Amino acid sequence: MKLASFFFTLSVAEAFTVSTQRSTMANLAAIPRDNTAAAMDAQLGQQVQKRSVPPPPTASAPARPTSLLAKSPEVTVQGGSLKTWAFSSPSVERVMCVLKTEGRPLDADVELWAGPDNTPHKIRVYIENGATRPFSCVMETPRGPNTIAVRNIGQLEFPLFSQIEAVSANGPLGGEISAEPLSAPIVIQGGALRTFPFDPSVESVQVLLKTDGRPLNARIEL
Repeated sequence: MKLASFFFTLSVAEAFTVSTQRSTMANLAAIPRDNTAAAMDAQLGQQVQKRSVPPPPTASAPARPTSLLAKSPEVTVQGGSLKTWAFSSPSVERVMCVLKTEGRPLDADVELWAGPDNTPHKIRVYIENGATRPFSCVMETPRGPNTIAVRNIGQLEFPLFSQIEAVSANGPLGGEISAEPLSAPIVIQGGALRTFPFDPSVESVQVLLKTDGRPLNARIEL
């Protein structure tokens, strides 16, 4: 529709120019020879003023949702591709990851390759709308070096935007996202299911998962 309106504007301007030139020549025939130069200047000035057509308005790009991270650059991960962030310094003991889209589905794998043996820690993330419900998580990365890998397992038409940044390890885990104290922990046995209803006024929820040193395998659904 933008191209059609643009060409239509040009065609109207050209037709108006032809009719203006014809009326100018007709008016010049009835003007005395002494005033011909002044009349031509006046007619041409009106013609240029009428031919000035404002450019068509350009559509602004959709604004991306604001991020929780202000320092880390935003990296685009196309569908089917993999991006990695390496932290070789042992002083990096905690990393925050933020994933979002421009409103399309988000389907990704977030992996932490810990230590020299690259012991995998994997999170599978699927969100129907990555703009209204961005995903953020904080992972402990003690005893580096460590690598964070983000794999977009969605289609090529569904890119995602990722930000990875090392955060301070001081204080309890989860304090980087919200300063409010967490509720008392609840033990969930293997194979069990726990649900937590919330009021409509709740806009975001923070979940902390941990074990006593054993493997952790859980699924969180909204």
